[in-house]
Amino acid sequence: MIIPTYNEAENIKPIVSRVRESVPEAHVLIADDNSPDGTGKLADELAADDDHVHVLHRKGKEGLGAAYLAGFRWGVDEGYGVLVEMDADGSHQPEELPRLLTALKGADLVLGSRWVPGGRVVNWPKSREFISRGGSTYSRLLLGVDIRDVTGGFRAFRRETLEGLGLDEVASQGYCFQVDLARRAVAAGYHVVEVPITFVERERGDSKMSNDIIVEALWRVTAWGVGSRANKLLGRKPS
Repeated sequence: MIIPTYNEAENIKPIVSRVRESVPEAHVLIADDNSPDGTGKLADELAADDDHVHVLHRKGKEGLGAAYLAGFRWGVDEGYGVLVEMDADGSHQPEELPRLLTALKGADLVLGSRWVPGGRVVNWPKSREFISRGGSTYSRLLLGVDIRDVTGGFRAFRRETLEGLGLDEVASQGYCFQVDLARRAVAAGYHVVEVPITFVERERGDSKMSNDIIVEALWRVTAWGVGSRANKLLGRKPS
């Protein structure tokens, strides 16, 4: 379990506890971006008390994508066979993790999806739901990927899947990072499965969503979509 953190002091202990209770055999990597609120220190305390908890201290806030990439590399180097993405704020419920891991037995990548039958969001304003649904629909149509929740961040990867995605070429940093990995998995021919989840809006701390993240996602998805169509017209291999 890779949990990136930046100023999640109120959330890190409860979320790690819930993960350990839901899947006792799981190991947790907290990838902290030098949080000024002391999240890294709390993570060290958790690791000192539990040999299934590990901490990756990063120099500063470099974006969600960079934190996950660092976590993936750590996990691959340590020999883990399954790597899972999950937010620290409780919006991804650890109690649903067994459902993702069960589905991974017949897939290469499993996405926890808010927008498939049985999935839902709790305590979101309609404006936030519109942005999320609209972003997933726009990405799905423009990129030609049959995924309902392209932007979701609760995911389980097989190690071999990550190794085949060309992670060294991934440049996206914000939530667009999730779109990038999904499109790469589809393009590589991996079997991608979505399972329904209940996404709960955070109760403590501040959301990291910003206009800059939305803008980055919009222009990158547009560039990927236009580039893919141009390659097809010109008979080039997709990049």
